[in-house]
Amino acid sequence: MDLSGTGTQLLPAATAVCLRPGPSGPEVLMLRRNSATTFGGMWVFPGGRVDPADADPDRPGDELAAARQAAAREATEEAGLVLDPAALVPFSHWTPPPEAPKRYLTWFFLALAPETEVEIDGGEIHEHLWLRPDEVLDRQAAGEIELAPPTWLTLRRIAPASDVEAALAEARSRPPERFETHIAMAGREVVAVWAGDAGYDDGDLDRPGPRNRLFMVDGGWRYELG
Repeated sequence: MDLSGTGTQLLPAATAVCLRPGPSGPEVLMLRRNSATTFGGMWVFPGGRVDPADADPDRPGDELAAARQAAAREATEEAGLVLDPAALVPFSHWTPPPEAPKRYLTWFFLALAPETEVEIDGGEIHEHLWLRPDEVLDRQAAGEIELAPPTWLTLRRIAPASDVEAALAEARSRPPERFETHIAMAGREVVAVWAGDAGYDDGDLDRPGPRNRLFMVDGGWRYELG
């Protein structure tokens, strides 16, 4: 599938943001990828490509149904967690910038994790942690872990939830938000820009107007919205 107009193939993918109740709020499952794989060394949610076998035979053209199945399958393969695809709550959809070496059109789903032990494969996945979303962001700001922008912004969006049900209810209350990332530069700072930002179309970050951008700088990323 080539939807970019540049010859770059866009690959369908899906990820499951697995949440569980914790003593001081929801905790999210983070996995560290093998440095030799795509997104190597980064901490991610369970996820991967949508395979042809993930398609619903009764609804072969249903993109969302195939993505649900893929997210649930990946959670089992990468973390040993069995999820009901029908219970996954669509949260967001991401299209990476044209500069990305591999461009995955990725559905993000929220899921209540089952009360079972995580079992990582030791191949693609080397470590796992259950942490509050704000704790993950703090570790990233301290330079202890690496995150991709969609992961970072997802954690930021769910961090205010008081419990897992509140996070799921918020996602159910609205259509999934769609992000198509553009990259701009502010001096030496790399900035991810999304629709609604005054500089989205031409990369002019000084243009007056609304903001929807993420400054990816050492010492803590900075998100501007409004």
